Amino acid sequence: MGGGQSHHVDWAAIHARERAEAEARARAEAARQEAERAAQAARAEAERLRREAEAARQRFQAEQAEAARRAQAAREEAERQRREREQAEQAARAAREAAEARARQEQQRAEQLAREAEEERRRKIAAEEAARQAALAAKQEQERQQRVREEENRRLQAQKEAAERAAQKAAEEAKQAQAAREDAERKLQEGTRPVVTPTPEEYSAFRAKIQHTQGFFHVAISGIAGSGKSSLVNAFRGKHNMDFDAAAVGVNETTLTVARYPDPNPSNRFIWYDVPGAGTLKVPDWKYFNQQGLFVFDCILVVVNNRFTATDVAILTNARRFGIPAFIVRSKADQHIKNLMKDMGYDSDDEGGNKASYFARARDQYVAETTRSIRTNLQEAKLPDQPVYLVTNVALQAVVTGKTPKKMLDEVKLLTDLAGTAPRYP
Repeated sequence: MGGGQSHHVDWAAIHARERAEAEARARAEAARQEAERAAQAARAEAERLRREAEAARQRFQAEQAEAARRAQAAREEAERQRREREQAEQAARAAREAAEARARQEQQRAEQLAREAEEERRRKIAAEEAARQAALAAKQEQERQQRVREEENRRLQAQKEAAERAAQKAAEEAKQAQAAREDAERKLQEGTRPVVTPTPEEYSAFRAKIQHTQGFFHVAISGIAGSGKSSLVNAFRGKHNMDFDAAAVGVNETTLTVARYPDPNPSNRFIWYDVPGAGTLKVPDWKYFNQQGLFVFDCILVVVNNRFTATDVAILTNARRFGIPAFIVRSKADQHIKNLMKDMGYDSDDEGGNKASYFARARDQYVAETTRSIRTNLQEAKLPDQPVYLVTNVALQAVVTGKTPKKMLDEVKLLTDLAGTAPRYP
């Protein structure tokens, strides 16, 4: 072809490539066939292993069944032996019990024979003793009659002598009674109050009346009418005057009988008693201590007001006579201090006034005057000196309920000293 490029086909390369491809296909076919033979051999091996495993499983199940059968046979044999052993034990127990029963019967018969023999011996001894006692009694009766005659003679003589002594004693008692009447009349004319000692029956009656309870400390709040006893009872119990279970308060004397108020705190073993006020027409001052049964209380608080009265002296004197701890308490301290502040010129409407300064001056004056007055009155009554506790009900109620009031006097000291007086109850 003129002007064109000639093309040459490399048939040798083509044939070589075809031979290579044919050889590759042959090798691949041989590899496939080898893989199929290997897979078939593996399946045959797996089937063989499965048959062997199944045979092993069947042998294991057979062995298990044989073991279960043997175990059941062993259990049945053990149960048979257990029943035989129980039967043997029951037979042995029955034989033992029968032997023991026979032995007991034999022993009881022997004991019965021994008792009968002992009883016969005692009857014989008793008969002999009765005969001896009869002879002795006859002799003693003769001696007794002789002693009776002698005793009768002595008794008649003693009666005669006793009658003479009684006549002499009656004359002396009549003389003493006359002297006692004259002395009582003289003391009444001089204004001296009689001292009366309660009887045991009165002790028991008043203890029952106040429901005196073992393991509790019974505190009487006493004093003249209007001294603030009821409000003080409420403060000791952590109560306000308007609480539903508080002691009644009022302008006039509201307490006509002794009122019992257990402390609301279960751990506090105090029982507080609001005692009717003295110095009224219903309760004369000189009979106050005994009529209110103050002699049965464990402790007495004498609440004093503006002045120390004969009633206060009578309570303290009798408390010492009966060995009862007594505390002198002046309540309403806040009101007294306010009155002193006014006397000093303090005006509550004056916003520029120095209230704290007035309060401190009035408080110091109140403490000093009250302490001096009480000490003087105790000396005049020939009573030993003792502290007076100045308290306000508001501060006392706050301290009892666990609060810290801004203004305090002797509230904490009073509670501490009261607790120190009371015994430690379990």
